[in-house]
Parts: sequence; structure tokens; C-alpha cells
Amino acid sequence: MQIRLGYELLYEFPRPTPVILTLSVHYSRASDLVRPDHMLTSPSIPVRAYRDAFGNWCSRIVAPAGQLKISADAVVNDTGAPDRVVTSAEQHPVDALPEETLVFLLGSRYCETDRLSEAAWDLFGQSPTGWGRVQAVCDFVHRHIAFGYEFASPTKTAEEVFNDRRGVCRDYAHLAIALCRCLNVPARYCTGYLGDIGVPPPHGTMDFSGWFEAYLGGEWHTFDARNNVPRIGRVLIARGRDAADVAITTTFGENTLRSFRVWTDEVVG
Repeated sequence: MQIRLGYELLYEFPRPTPVILTLSVHYSRASDLVRPDHMLTSPSIPVRAYRDAFGNWCSRIVAPAGQLKISADAVVNDTGAPDRVVTSAEQHPVDALPEETLVFLLGSRYCETDRLSEAAWDLFGQSPTGWGRVQAVCDFVHRHIAFGYEFASPTKTAEEVFNDRRGVCRDYAHLAIALCRCLNVPARYCTGYLGDIGVPPPHGTMDFSGWFEAYLGGEWHTFDARNNVPRIGRVLIARGRDAADVAITTTFGENTLRSFRVWTDEVVG
């Protein structure tokens, strides 16, 4: 199957402002791009690309004073298969984990392992290790949090959402990641496109989505505590310790976001 995906962001800047953007489809999906997601700006300005410490493609611009539109419109090939479920995937002892996974056991900006460790072991210390334990975390988080865009906050942490019990997809991911790390399972934050392919209506407003990956059985596996069912058409943009590492835009000055659109739809016919 093919998926059309993209975005259109309209900002207003009072003065020239440096911006970092993490909006490009992840390099692991580059060979699937039928129509590349080239970033366009109006007015046209220079765009510099680089790879960050996690291997994500990022862009740098200096936004001019006034309005700036940033957009892309791509088509990507997809298998059409739902997220893999590997219930036999085992948890590794910490001393047997590859070094590159260890950073994803540590606390981070939005995932305070030190504050949630006791709760994690109280809740899941008796559950089976491996896939079953991570799924138990997802089941708990899915039930524990009430979803609503009105609950979105750019500063909300895993501990806060654990106590507040309200949030958006990034909050589900942050809480699940923090609990997994407390249980010695490496977990990393993912952001990308996830449409409503294969999901019966009504459908909500489209946005970028947040989920996570856990390291089990020698590889990284996708988990989604918000939806908590395998989904079709997930297209990765970036991975990091938490949302602070993969912010869609980071602006170094005053700005106003005037409009925001995201699309991800199956190409039919």
C-alpha cells in the first residue's frame, strides 16, 4: 500500500529567528519514499540539514521576520501490516545489554525514573518479564490516562501524568517509557505519522503521534500505550530519550504558531 503524508505549519516571527526542525521521515524509511518529503518554505529561505546524536535527520533555518510557511507532501510505500507482536521476546539482564541501549535505561527530562521506581516495582514486580511485562505496562498506562487534546502541556512529565491521569499520546509514551526503564527494560521515545488506516470512524483530528520502542530479545519493538493495539501505517520521523530530543520545532526566539496541519492517508485508486 501507499500512504500520502505531510504537514503545513504557519508561523509568525517578530524578528529573524533561528529554528531547528525535526520533520523528515526517518532514514530507515528512506527507501520507501515514492515522493520525497522535501521541506518547502514560503518565502523561500536556505535550509541546512544534519544528523543529530540519535541519527535523526534535522534541518536548520533562520526564519525571517513576518509569516513563514513550512510544508512537505510525500508518498511512502508501506507493507500494510500491523505492528509486530513477538510475545516470546525475552528481557535481557542489565549486564548483558548492548552499550548503545544503556542510555535508554536512564532518567531523562520527561521520564523521571527516580520518582517512579517504587510505583513501577509495586505495580509490575510480580508480572512476567520480557514482552509480557512491557505489555502489562502498556495495559496499565492505557487504562490509567484519560485522553484529551485539552490536557496537552509541553512541560508535563511522566510523574505528573501518573498523578494527574490525563494527557495526550506523548504523555502515554513518557509514562510507559519511565515505568519500563524502572523495570530495567531499555525504552526510547518515537515520533512520527500514524493515521487512522484500518480504524473505523469517527476519526479524530490528525496530528503527529508519539509511541515508544522497548529493547527485548535482541531488537527494538514498537509499543503504543495510547492505542494499545497493533496499528497499520506507522511512519517514523525520529527517536530519542523523550520528547525533548525529538521536538518537531525548536525556536530560539519569540514566535506565534498561526496554523498547523498534518495528514497521513492511504492512497486509494
